[in-house]
Amino acid sequence: MQNKPKLLDRVRYKIRYKHYSIRTEQSYLSWIRRYILFHEKRHPAEMAEKEVEAFLTHLAVDRKVSCSTQNQAFSALLFLYKEVLDIELVKLNATRSKLPERLPVVLSALEVQSLLARLDGVEHLMASLLYGSGLRLMECVRIRVKDVDFNYEQLTIRNGKGNKDRVTMLPQSVADGLRLQLDKTRLIHQQDVSEGFGEVYLPFALERKYPNAAKEWGWQYVFPASKRSVDPRSGKVRRHHISEQRLQRAVKKAVRASHIDKPASCHTFRHSFATHLLETGYDIRTVQELMGHADVSTTMIYTHVLNKGGKGVHSPLDRFS
Repeated sequence: MQNKPKLLDRVRYKIRYKHYSIRTEQSYLSWIRRYILFHEKRHPAEMAEKEVEAFLTHLAVDRKVSCSTQNQAFSALLFLYKEVLDIELVKLNATRSKLPERLPVVLSALEVQSLLARLDGVEHLMASLLYGSGLRLMECVRIRVKDVDFNYEQLTIRNGKGNKDRVTMLPQSVADGLRLQLDKTRLIHQQDVSEGFGEVYLPFALERKYPNAAKEWGWQYVFPASKRSVDPRSGKVRRHHISEQRLQRAVKKAVRASHIDKPASCHTFRHSFATHLLETGYDIRTVQELMGHADVSTTMIYTHVLNKGGKGVHSPLDRFS
């Protein structure tokens, strides 16, 4: 008689069955381990709402984690009970971390230019896409060749936040640089194929449905990693996309070099993209679609730059000058 799979193996199987990303898998497994250790290695099936409340309250009160971190832990435990243990949690009354009402950091056009001027090569091209197309960091590093359309000057973003697709613009100013990048990527891919490799990860069941697609040019990442690596799920040797940390480090260094006092990061380019479009006069619904926001209220936050300070209300002090 076969031994029953261990709990974490069951969680891992269910996550992969539902096609969650490997990052979600790692995060959920980590939170479930911490939950079990917090309750002195008791099996989650022996616990319920009371224990979940105690753990979430501990995170908020003792660990003082952010609202997003606590929500991530909560999502992991909900997945464990509902999808793996088939237990419905009801009436949870845990102390929740407060969601801070923070405005996004936005760079001026001159500050964006200053940052981009301090970036070179592939980092400059990627940062230009973050700002010029309003991409999230992971959306940028995961772009595939087939989703770049030079004729229509657009990028198709697949499986974005909320597992949604959207279309955004491809700036004319990066077209030549992007073509050069694709030429370099093609040479890397041809070398991989000649050495018996050349596969990339395919989402969902596409690998089974189209056995040869993983080696096709259109499915390759526009920004490939410098080395091949072993896929932790399949065990296959593949060439993954470039590490997002490479761009994060380059942008952080550029921020210091440009003496910008704002806490700018890769995501700041996206915030600046939306704000600058609104400043230029584009309607908020258009910006909402380009950003991929489900609700226009999310896009509305970028109007804070337009209706405050010198852009809207004038200080009474200025009447004396």
